[in-house]
Order: sequence, then structure tokens, then C-alpha cells
Amino acid sequence: MTSVLKQVAGIDVAQKELVVSLGRIGSSLEKDIYACKSFANKESGFKAMLVWVSKHSVNTTSVRYVMEATGVYHEKLAYYLSDNGYEVSIVLPNKISNHIRSLDIKTITDKTASRGICDFGLGTKLEDWQQPEKGFKTLRQLTRERGQLIAERTVAKNQLHAEQAEAYPNERSVARLKDRIGLFNSQEKEVKEEIDALIKQDAELTKRVRTITSIPGVGWLTAVTILAETNGFNLIRNKRQLVGYSGLDVKVKDSGTSVKSKPRISKRGNRYLRKAMYMPALAAIRSDKHFKAVFVRLVSKHGIKMKAAVAVQRKLLELVYTLWKTGERYDSRYLQVQSEEATS
Repeated sequence: MTSVLKQVAGIDVAQKELVVSLGRIGSSLEKDIYACKSFANKESGFKAMLVWVSKHSVNTTSVRYVMEATGVYHEKLAYYLSDNGYEVSIVLPNKISNHIRSLDIKTITDKTASRGICDFGLGTKLEDWQQPEKGFKTLRQLTRERGQLIAERTVAKNQLHAEQAEAYPNERSVARLKDRIGLFNSQEKEVKEEIDALIKQDAELTKRVRTITSIPGVGWLTAVTILAETNGFNLIRNKRQLVGYSGLDVKVKDSGTSVKSKPRISKRGNRYLRKAMYMPALAAIRSDKHFKAVFVRLVSKHGIKMKAAVAVQRKLLELVYTLWKTGERYDSRYLQVQSEEATS
């Protein structure tokens, strides 16, 4: 190969392992994925990876490191590369999965996934990843901690109910369960106070959260969770990307006349984001006539209440994104205008 125009390291990230595929585009403009190796997902592995990449690439063209936004396992590597001046791109999972489906890959393994990521990076112009603001990262940690506390408190309450329903409850077990529930209550209160204090430190963020909470059913904790899980919509460029990132996009399997399945949400995105939208959607259906009208129309169309509720979740999430971008408060005529445009 006489000259190298582009070099990409596609990285499939797991909890303990990084599978790295190295590829390039030469003067013939053909993709060439020519090397693959695994490394430990820790700092010593990062250093070993950089040595390996340097040995197998040309120094006349920079190497772009491309990975999926997979939970939290990719973060240490992304920060390490960014802090040391390397080109890093983090791509939404649905983009990678859609690309891999377009390739002639029969079996999905860590190696083929890394090759798919590398191929995507070679064929796509990607933006440099920007480290999220520290405030959003802290908010994500706090909102997830609160969610875990609520889940554990629910388990403890169920155990308490079961214990008290027995013919002869164990008084000491009941007392310990009540103490545990009291601890969860106090810790949740403490976390909420920390979230509130963090929001109030940023006047612009406070203003934006107030704007978002003008949407029916969306409280400040929901608004904060959405912003925390999207890093203030840092990776999001449009509503379609946002819906895909949340896993609220519709998946249809339909091939000829023999393979047909009911449309369902993919659930391939951020589960914290999906969970955050569930109760607000129900509240919006109850309290806002326009969201209620959307819900009733969809239920009358296919008769499935859960499917209609998911559609409201999507609309709410898209609306949060719109208000974040425009800085405008919720206009009750928004959905009405959308419906009129859809039917016109």
C-alpha cells in the first residue's frame, strides 16, 4: 500500500476485555481490516494496546479510536485516550448494530463486532468525542444511586409485608426490616438533596430544567435523569438518534410471507432512560388532554394500552429534547400542530 489516507482502531468493549481491530483506507479507497488483538480493560491494557497499534500502523496518518457507548465500561478507555491526545469517537449502539447487519457477518462475536465497528469508522466521518461536563457525570451517578436505593427499598417493603402477613411474625426480623427501610428513606433524601444542590450551582442548567418540567408529567428528577443519561444530549443530533439511544425505537421482523412478528420496541438502548420515561408518560396521559388524545387514538387503533403508552413515552422524550434545544417552555398546542401536519 503506497499511502494511507485513514486509520481506525475499532474497539469492542466488555467489562474486562477490549477486542481491537485495526483497519485502513489506502489510495485505492478500499477498506482493509488487517489485524485484531485482545487487551485487558485497565490502564496496563490501554498502554499495551497503544504500543500494538503503533507497531501495526503508519505514523504519517493519525489513528482514530472508535467504540460504542456501552454502559460505563468504555469510559475509562475513552478518558485515557482523550487525556493523552488521541482521536476518539463514541458511537450510539444502534448505529453500530444497524451497520453490522448490513455486512456479510454470519455470527456475532467480540472479534466480528470489533471488525464491524472498525468498518463503520472507516466508512463514516466521525466527530471527536468531547468529555462530558463533570456536573452531568456526577448527576448520572447520583440518579442511578437513587434508582438503586428505590429498588432495594421496594424489596425490603415486600419482605416486610410478607413477614407481617405470617401467622406469627418474627418481631426482630420486622424491626430490622423497618430499620432498613428507614435507612433507604434517609439515603434517598440525602441523594435528592445533593442533586438539588448540584443543579442550583448552575443558573443556566436550573433554567433549562425549569423549562423541561413545564411538560405535563415531567418532574425535576425525570428532567435531571434524562440530562444525566444523555450528557446534556451531547451525542444526540436529532430525535431519531435519541429514540434509538433510549431503546424506544420500534423493531419489526418481516421477511416475505413466512416471517412476520408484531412490532415491538428494541430495548437495545439506555435502560435508565426508558425507565425514567414510564411514570411521566402515565402522568401526562392523565393530566394533559393532548397526550390523552394521542393515547386514546392509538388504543382505539390497535387495542394495546402498553403500546400506546410507549408511544407517549417517545413523544415526551422528543419533546424534552426539543425544549432543551430551543429553550422554550411547553406549548399545549405543540401536539395538536404535529397531528394536523401529520394528517394534512
